[in-house]
Amino acid sequence: MSRVYNFSAGPAMLPEDVLKEAAAEMLDYQGSGQSVMEMSHRSKVYDAIIKEAEKDLRDLMNIPDNYKVLFLQGGASLFFAQVPMNLMKNKKAGYILTGQWAKKAYQEAKIYGEAVELASSADKTFSYIPDCSNLPITDDMDYVYICENNTIYGTKYKILPDTKGKILVSDISSCFLSEPIDVTKYGVVYGGVQKNVGPAGCVIAIIREDLITDECLPGTPTMMKWKTQADNDSLYNTPPCYTIYICGKVFKWLKKMGGLEAMKKHNEEKAKILYDFLDNSKLFKGTVEPASRSLMNVPFVTGNEELDAKFVKEATAAGFVNLKGHRTVGGMRASIYNAMPIEGVKKLVEFMADFEAKNA
Repeated sequence: MSRVYNFSAGPAMLPEDVLKEAAAEMLDYQGSGQSVMEMSHRSKVYDAIIKEAEKDLRDLMNIPDNYKVLFLQGGASLFFAQVPMNLMKNKKAGYILTGQWAKKAYQEAKIYGEAVELASSADKTFSYIPDCSNLPITDDMDYVYICENNTIYGTKYKILPDTKGKILVSDISSCFLSEPIDVTKYGVVYGGVQKNVGPAGCVIAIIREDLITDECLPGTPTMMKWKTQADNDSLYNTPPCYTIYICGKVFKWLKKMGGLEAMKKHNEEKAKILYDFLDNSKLFKGTVEPASRSLMNVPFVTGNEELDAKFVKEATAAGFVNLKGHRTVGGMRASIYNAMPIEGVKKLVEFMADFEAKNA
């Protein structure tokens, strides 16, 4: 069977070049006589893999020296708790609610202190990013938290919030490495890698060094203290070795593709093809306000649930898989991360036009 176009929100498709390289090295990584899957994380060979992955990521994102890069386990969902555990000195923080994941992080923070809702787009099913130019931030807040790209709802911050000098913490899981960002604008920026960077099993956190201290909330597990991880270069315990190895290959692939400026251009081109079609379609329509549209996740509907289901079924049969939307939005969602080729989006749009002609 030939490979399908996988529009899954995550785990998502990986670059074919990376998969082929990993396949070639599966039984014998660079003459070591073993697979990376079975290699000790304390070995010299693995140490070189994780160090090179970090170096390439620093190059790609232009990460300053006063930021630590941590390769962690537990997904973004465990990191939701690590943020207050490590940063809530005054037991108070501001959260901007733009979807399911921001909401879950907010609920988690409430366990540890006072989480304040600074703004929300829940009134319109999270279909836009609220105005964050003058938020009710108070002096006693430890940080301001956002989810920068909302996978389920297909929205993305185009301008970062004015945090009035407070630390900005951002979950970038679904827009990780899709375009350049200025790391210095964040105190903490992190993401699960299973959408745009690698296979599931790792969270990469980029944290300003002055925020990594021994002063965590009482009861914080040793493993969830950023200082534990930073002091041990992400090797305090066995890390997600194979996932980090594949991420390292994706970083090399991104460099070969021209870096993050080139990826942004590539992603804008892909998204434009799909959004232009949706804007002119009589059957399909996008669910997001144009000013807040994500380049990575594109939700759309026909307005008829039976027709939506028919479309998903026929698309799957034609090799366009995982297009079913999240239950809170319904309809369809195409996740078009870095590894999705332009050809995949063009073919999807051709298929949609054909479906429209037959079902309008």
